[in-house]
Amino acid sequence: MDMEAQGVAHRADGKVVFIDGALPGERVSARARRGKKQWEQADLTAIHRESSQRVRPLCPHFGLHTGACGGCKMQHMEAGAQVAAKQRVLEDMLWHLGKVRPETVLPAIHGPAWGYRYRARLSVRHVARKGEVLVGFHERKSRYIADMRTCRILPPHVDALLLPLRELVAALQARDTCPQIELACGDAVTVLVLRHLQPLSAPDLDALRAFAGRHGVQWWLQPKGPDSAHPLDAGGAPLNYGLPEFGITIAFRPTDFTQVNPQINRVLVGRALRLLRVRETDRVIDWFCGLGNFTLPLATQAGAVLGLEGSEALVARARENFESNHAQRLDGQALAATHFDACNLFEVDSAQLVGYGVAQRWLVDPPREGAFALAKALAELHQARIGAEGAVPLPGGAAGWEPPARIVYVSCNPATLARDAGLLVHQAGYRCVAVGVVNMFPHTAHVESMAVFEREV
Repeated sequence: MDMEAQGVAHRADGKVVFIDGALPGERVSARARRGKKQWEQADLTAIHRESSQRVRPLCPHFGLHTGACGGCKMQHMEAGAQVAAKQRVLEDMLWHLGKVRPETVLPAIHGPAWGYRYRARLSVRHVARKGEVLVGFHERKSRYIADMRTCRILPPHVDALLLPLRELVAALQARDTCPQIELACGDAVTVLVLRHLQPLSAPDLDALRAFAGRHGVQWWLQPKGPDSAHPLDAGGAPLNYGLPEFGITIAFRPTDFTQVNPQINRVLVGRALRLLRVRETDRVIDWFCGLGNFTLPLATQAGAVLGLEGSEALVARARENFESNHAQRLDGQALAATHFDACNLFEVDSAQLVGYGVAQRWLVDPPREGAFALAKALAELHQARIGAEGAVPLPGGAAGWEPPARIVYVSCNPATLARDAGLLVHQAGYRCVAVGVVNMFPHTAHVESMAVFEREV
């Protein structure tokens, strides 16, 4: 199985065939639909010998047929086998792209396979010829919206809203100019963000308020980009999620990036900090700190923390979260001295690394693009220190600077993790001591993971 959850077969001449819907170990018939010199993509037409890992999908909208929802690709595979397949993808990527083999494979982090998706972007379309509105994910391999009436990966109370939302939008005067509803569930509040291309009329606004009252949700309106989102009415309860292991609460806006799966996120943060082995005297840098998902828990354990992010606005929000938690500590223990700074993390160089000072531990949690500039800068500093041929000179002030003894890298893309791991292991003086899968998105081919790097002494 490949990264897109396609079965991988080979013709007698060695040509690779990617078969949508096929599982490892099965004997199937398939019809080629796209081909190149060295590979083909094919659609499954018949299964002659089933894998023991094949299961009946729970969702009635899952399948390979026209009109099937494209939100999940792996519901036909047993949940535990999905996790094992993702672990294999991760290990294969590390070896083939980075030539890195971890010393230890961590037990996978996994949890509920259904009702886990607390963040989602639902497309909306008024289909005039059918006289109805569709609300949901796109069809497989299509720009059309699936005719979804239920979605088992959404929390049950949100799943129950799909048909009422269709009826609501169908009754709006603006039904043709509302292309999207974004979902954000906090620990106590559910927010729906309506993207609207034209101003909403007073009757439409009243309809939204009535819907919110009936279903216990809050409406936000988004007339333009994500930053334009605002509550329909003032006075609603704040949107937040808790990290109870650390006594931390993170406030967020419904259009902010937060992990879609709060149960897995709590376990993820706890494991990351345990693997980082933070001591009370340590200074820690949290690269790509976001709203403080790792920064604030780190501040309960370290001596000092620096959170770095690419946006001044996001840094301000992270600082607000820190100050709020610092003021409300119930255990009487103040958070460690914590500072935030904004910089372009995709162009950081060795001089900037030195400028941010010595930190014994790093937490790195980049987006899909990875942390190539960061790994490259570490590699350049190491090569300069060991006097490697062709190494760039050490930047000013580097004489007393030391790289972190331990790095925990949280990844949402095994390919960029493998690339960066190759730099850290082969050029920056680190060992890859452990890796493991984090099943943040059950039933999808999305692979999240965690890797631990330790500096060679």
